[in-house]
Amino acid sequence: MDDRKLQVLRAIVTDYVSSQEPVGSKSLVERHDLGVSPATVRNDMAALEEEGYITQPHTSAGRIPTDKGYRLFVDRLGSVKPLSPAEKRAIQTFLSGAMDLDDVLHRTVRLLAQVTQQVAIVQYPTLSRSTVRHVEVVSLGAHRIMLILITSTGRVEQRALEVIEHDEEDLADLRNYLNAAAVGNSTSQAAARLHTLVGELPERIDVMGQGSIATLLEMLNSEASSRVVVGGVPNLTRFSDDFETTVKPVLEALEEQVVLLRLLGETTTADVVTVRIGQENPFKELRTTSVVASGYGSQEDTWATLGIVGPTRMDYPSTMASVRAVARYVGRFLSEG
Repeated sequence: MDDRKLQVLRAIVTDYVSSQEPVGSKSLVERHDLGVSPATVRNDMAALEEEGYITQPHTSAGRIPTDKGYRLFVDRLGSVKPLSPAEKRAIQTFLSGAMDLDDVLHRTVRLLAQVTQQVAIVQYPTLSRSTVRHVEVVSLGAHRIMLILITSTGRVEQRALEVIEHDEEDLADLRNYLNAAAVGNSTSQAAARLHTLVGELPERIDVMGQGSIATLLEMLNSEASSRVVVGGVPNLTRFSDDFETTVKPVLEALEEQVVLLRLLGETTTADVVTVRIGQENPFKELRTTSVVASGYGSQEDTWATLGIVGPTRMDYPSTMASVRAVARYVGRFLSEG
């Protein structure tokens, strides 16, 4: 496609996203410095329509982009624009008060929904990609303790279990053994080390230790990455006035965790924004929508994915910038936390 036609397509996409009305050649010439006559713009629009990049929704003079048109527009963006310093500060401030992983992800989903005005989805980090940061053992009484597992992704798991009578010295010894085996190792390595620890514990903490190790192994094997957090669902009402045929199927599809995970699942690289538009989505109920997603994690590894679902008629440059920025901040926040 030549530069001028691409310029016309960009103008049509920009105006349609802004006005939600079909765009005519006269308004394009008035609103954009295209440097050509209305007749030339009409010829370009006719060529774009013939090639399937725009379409005429009804017998008005206006045109709207097709999925193919949006795809070309996104592919030719060049690069994702950076957020302003004020926008970056707002993201940082919003996340900075978070207490734990659950809090971080719930704040993230609210933040994404607010800044994009779309439906936001955040996947829990994959536990198998994290390392054990700390194991804490806390007494809850003479015959009960709490085990707390903290991972490098900021995930905190805790379980209470019944044990034999113990004192603070017993708990300190148990804590030291568990941390020596697990801390700094990946979850699979930690599990292997804990298995071998079973026969190495001193007799006086052996029974309590075996129960604690079994519980820790359960916690290490539980997979949270099958969980997602969703926010901004009321933003769906902005899609269309036609709830039954446009919004309701989307809403029903988004209630399925499996659907959400598949929507996000193809994005595995941190700092790379993936856009799926309309018919590119794997679910027919979501073919009136686009998905903008990015992986998040540490510098060395990607833990999980976050993104938004919205109508194909969205502000792609701004949405892509927001998704990428939030993914970067969440990864950095969890890595440093």
